[in-house]
Amino acid sequence: MNKLIFFASGLATVLFMSCGNNNPAPVPAPTDTIAKTQPLAENQLPDPAAFRDTVDGQPTALYILKSKEISVAITNYGARVVSLIVPDKNGKPTDVVLGYDSIGKYIHQPDTYFGAVVGRYGNRIAKAHFHLEGKDYTLAANNGPNSLHGGKKGFDAVVWTGKQLSDSMLMLTYLSKDGEEGYPGSLQVTVFYLLQGSQLTINYKATTDQPTVLNLTNHSYFKLNGQGSGPIANHQLAINADRYTPVDSTLIPTGRIAPVAGTPFDFRKPTAIGARVGDTTNQQIRYGKGYDHNFVLNPETRKGPAAIVQGDQSGIELAVFTDQPGIQFYGGNVMTGTNPLKAGKTDAWRSAFCLETQHFPDSPNEPSFPSTELKPGQKYNTETIFRFSAK
Repeated sequence: MNKLIFFASGLATVLFMSCGNNNPAPVPAPTDTIAKTQPLAENQLPDPAAFRDTVDGQPTALYILKSKEISVAITNYGARVVSLIVPDKNGKPTDVVLGYDSIGKYIHQPDTYFGAVVGRYGNRIAKAHFHLEGKDYTLAANNGPNSLHGGKKGFDAVVWTGKQLSDSMLMLTYLSKDGEEGYPGSLQVTVFYLLQGSQLTINYKATTDQPTVLNLTNHSYFKLNGQGSGPIANHQLAINADRYTPVDSTLIPTGRIAPVAGTPFDFRKPTAIGARVGDTTNQQIRYGKGYDHNFVLNPETRKGPAAIVQGDQSGIELAVFTDQPGIQFYGGNVMTGTNPLKAGKTDAWRSAFCLETQHFPDSPNEPSFPSTELKPGQKYNTETIFRFSAK
């Protein structure tokens, strides 16, 4: 297995230098305060009182970060983005991520990945099994025969320890114990959320005491026209990738790296998301029920955006920057259409998209892919930037 390389950035130094100025974390209130919260208005940040509860004996909370341009609400349950409000082309505040307005809904609704940090292994591991350093490991199979996003109780379903460092920075930590969901090693994970002007940066750090595999990402469902605005078919998408990884019928990569040219996966120029998603003559579209594939990012994305999306109604543009080798584009193909979202909205089939920066799916079982092994003494350090503008 190839040695895993994780790319550090200038932000990492800034984050560690900033940690000395720690503000106290919010103090959770009794759960009966939830009943006193007011209905959420459209494009309004959620009420923190609705997120003060206890899960698995740990207090949950909502943290609000603001810059002059944008604001974001994050809960320590799943280290997830709940709301992300940015101005559209007319200056109207627009919430561009799907989510719920209380902790209870995140626990009990069918779609629970909204906005979460997923791990230990974001995406799929084939047959819920991998071999590492001479040992076999069996994981929970929660996606057909495969393990998805860390298993039955991944990082999206645990309470992280939160500490707000400033008006624009949040630190979340979690200790994943040896054997949790079948993964080896005690893993100490830290995630920083930082607002700077019109961008949200997510920085991930981790260390382990045993060899393990790790692939962290954020699972925000974006809708740049705002919640309740209909399908995303006319969002314009560009992905800086000449190649992608085809999958089998269970969405596990075959090991091939194929060109996007001449296929519905060619987003090298801005293209409407819905323009070719109905091409069922393409086997990969049939397997994914649309788009649910890993794109192999071109090397120049180290200096420029990996992907750019623009909302056709709002004019809001999202540019995604990453140091990771891949990005999973998911087009909401299995959204249920029954989730009660914030402000009384509901989701719908293909009404949001995800751009999950990552190492490739099933890398622990595919030696030709970039390695996801993390060893004792190594430091996992990676970041993703979501930058917004409006035209």
